Amino acid sequence: MIDFYYAPTPNGWKVAIMLAETGLEHRTILVRLTEGDQLTAEFKAINPNAKIPAIVDHQADGRALSVFESGAILLYLAEKTGRFGPTGPRARKEFNEWLFWQAANQGPMAGQLSHFVNYAPAGQDYSHKRYKGEFERSLAVLDGRLSERDYIFESYSIADMMAFPWAFIAKPLGVSLDAFPNVAAWRRRIKTRPAVREAIDLYKDAQFSGSANAEQNAVLFNQSAEHLRG
Repeated sequence: MIDFYYAPTPNGWKVAIMLAETGLEHRTILVRLTEGDQLTAEFKAINPNAKIPAIVDHQADGRALSVFESGAILLYLAEKTGRFGPTGPRARKEFNEWLFWQAANQGPMAGQLSHFVNYAPAGQDYSHKRYKGEFERSLAVLDGRLSERDYIFESYSIADMMAFPWAFIAKPLGVSLDAFPNVAAWRRRIKTRPAVREAIDLYKDAQFSGSANAEQNAVLFNQSAEHLRG
């Protein structure tokens, strides 16, 4: 049994997709981000970075194993199931490149753009322009990769699960996929998968709308080292 610590965000969707695709037995535990569930001592013992997603795998030998960071979780689950992951050292090298690309480029740039589109005070023109440009640049990289293939690799994999969620919400971030036709076709291809729809709809009603009070905003957006030490 796997405990899956989740909130309905693009990063949460990545692992929710993998769990739905593999059918692994798991229990979803909703982390109420605006309430600060991620800042409790119990959760920080699982993920010292105090972010979702995270899992605890209660293995057959009775020793629980926790994993945090979406890329690490997807790799762990791919190895556990023997599905959707790399086979052989050359493939693993390329998988790692694209997983790290998503974790270091597409994801952070899209996340920052989302903040300045949805939550930041008005008048943040420089920041908005910078992160929109960086997100579009990542889409161009992905579009090039998809120019001669249906998926990031020859078949659907955890690399697609990593990159899909932020491309899925490109339009609400103010970015059209018209200039990225390969990404648009890939997005449509993945969106139709039943497991992907199941993951996107998971705890959909608990999705943060952006209309938080000052206390909730402090929990979500104005963290410092003291939030981890407290």
